[in-house]
Amino acid sequence: MPLGPFATPSDFVSQCLTAWPQQVRDCLILAIIDKTRPPSPEDAEGALAGMVAFLRTSATHLSTEIGGIVILPAFHRTHVTTNAVGLMLRCALGGAQDGGLGLRRVVWQASTMNAASIRVAERLGFRREGVLRWHYVFRNGLARHKVGNGRPLPPGSEEGDLGRDTVVLSLCWDDWEGGVREHVERAMARTE
Repeated sequence: MPLGPFATPSDFVSQCLTAWPQQVRDCLILAIIDKTRPPSPEDAEGALAGMVAFLRTSATHLSTEIGGIVILPAFHRTHVTTNAVGLMLRCALGGAQDGGLGLRRVVWQASTMNAASIRVAERLGFRREGVLRWHYVFRNGLARHKVGNGRPLPPGSEEGDLGRDTVVLSLCWDDWEGGVREHVERAMARTE
């Protein structure tokens, strides 16, 4: 993502919840509020824990992508990521009778260098489909906050640029109905 780092929660709000939605089309960005924590200036019901988005949603193909995931450091290694993604999966893959969208496919993309993101997706039942090599170029200004794919850049690249390879994972309706829903519900119910 072309965002961060965030020095303060208000820096996060201005970059992610205010500026980024104006730059990215065809997405629904959601703030993550942890209601198990005391209220924050951003929400009277709990603490601002991060954001997550539905991206590239297609009514024609009944698909979406869960991405734009930013979990603030105080909420790393807590219930927050599992519950936020679990709620999004319920919404995306659940049938209309359950208040869901009835989609057939949910995609998750992560840098090959972002092992934590890949682990979260796989832990929640997503399956690897492949790697998009040289998927993104992080230009010099943005590259200072990113990790590249570790390979030399092609001739003509600007100094400081980085290349990103992207792992594509998916979770489809038949996976969801075939036991992944129950797996996600158990993970969300965990209190540890």
